[in-house]
Amino acid sequence: MSTAIQPADLGFFSVLVAAGSLSAAAREQGITTPAVSKRLAQMEARLGVSLLNRTTRRMSLTAEGELYLERARAILGEIDDMEQMLGLSKSTPSGQLRVNATLGFGRSHIAPIISRFVRKYPRVDVRLQLSVDPPPLSEDAFDVCIRFGPPPDARIIARHIAPNRRLLCASPAYLTRNGEPKVPADLAQHNFISIRQGEEAYGLLRLARGRGAHVESVKVRGNLTTNDGEIAVSWALDGHGILLRAEWDIERYLRSGRLVALLPQYHTPNADIYAVYPQRHQASARVRAFVDFVALSLSRATSATAG
Repeated sequence: MSTAIQPADLGFFSVLVAAGSLSAAAREQGITTPAVSKRLAQMEARLGVSLLNRTTRRMSLTAEGELYLERARAILGEIDDMEQMLGLSKSTPSGQLRVNATLGFGRSHIAPIISRFVRKYPRVDVRLQLSVDPPPLSEDAFDVCIRFGPPPDARIIARHIAPNRRLLCASPAYLTRNGEPKVPADLAQHNFISIRQGEEAYGLLRLARGRGAHVESVKVRGNLTTNDGEIAVSWALDGHGILLRAEWDIERYLRSGRLVALLPQYHTPNADIYAVYPQRHQASARVRAFVDFVALSLSRATSATAG
């Protein structure tokens, strides 16, 4: 007696859903539409559940179908990884890829990169999750995490993919009213817009005059705090105070003059951009392809900015 779930059905169902219709799936697999319909019906009969809601014009996943598809793609991805590790596969990257990134950077930079990535590698199914803080490295919550600063855990792989300076800035209107700080200690007398993210000490700035120089700690305060970087930038543009923000997020405002860089000779702790992934994924074609694609895209963006 055949089992309810057969390995060949996983790929068939994944192709069917990606195609969007029975007829499109039939064309892709080189069979007739009735043959696709019959095979789907046989799958559902063995499982005892409906996987798709079908009408003459469209089809949609049932709750059971969503679960089946999620697990099917994960299993197919694991098989692809095994083939890569054994040197058996020369195919293009495929399978499910779970990506985590921070809210602001993920929305403005990683999401557009993913759009171009899946156009180049349509067999990869990307799930992008944005969060204020990186997920715990001990949890199986992501395949690749794009984060700022090197992670503390040596058991995972962290590839440096782009530099990321954090700059102090303010609007010309704010500086006209309040003056421009000349040394770090002056920041204590200004209204500071705070972004409360990660594990950094809240309200405490660490600045050094050049790499490896003595670090000065300055306690800052202000009447505006948020966990969203884009909101903080909008407040700075409105002239409410001084902000410390990644150059990636404010570079266009610095070029246009809407924001002015402050104390440029001072540096903040390393916040370079890293792609982090578990060691077990280092042989995964889709992970390697994605990390390479992100690194190249950010490198081009840096070169364009420098030019």
